[in-house]
Amino acid sequence: MEAKWSLRLIRLAAIFGLLGAILGSHMAGSGSYQFRPIHAHILVVGWLSVFAWGMFYRVYKIKSSKLVATHGWTAVIGSIGLTAGMWLNAIQPFNVNETFALLFYIVGGVILLISFGLFIITTFMIDNKEDK
Repeated sequence: MEAKWSLRLIRLAAIFGLLGAILGSHMAGSGSYQFRPIHAHILVVGWLSVFAWGMFYRVYKIKSSKLVATHGWTAVIGSIGLTAGMWLNAIQPFNVNETFALLFYIVGGVILLISFGLFIITTFMIDNKEDK
């Protein structure tokens, strides 16, 4: 289970890394820094955190495969939800409804917070059989 989630999270992190680099290049080229908070969250949450979680699952075996899967799904949904929600709320493209944009942002952020909490629990659920 860990190997599957490791690869999924690392692939998602790579996509976030590319998006963050493209967004940073756009801001530098245009001279407009309107996307700065979104760019920062894409790189910190999407690239850094998701990549770190993927590497954690590559290195460690966890006692509960259900916990790994739950954390993995909340990581995916939360990181995408927070960054997309932040973009919708801050930029409001396509004349998106303000209430919808705000709720999308909040729900994404809450799911990401749950993911961070689950990760803390996961770090205490390492299977030590390999160390013996």
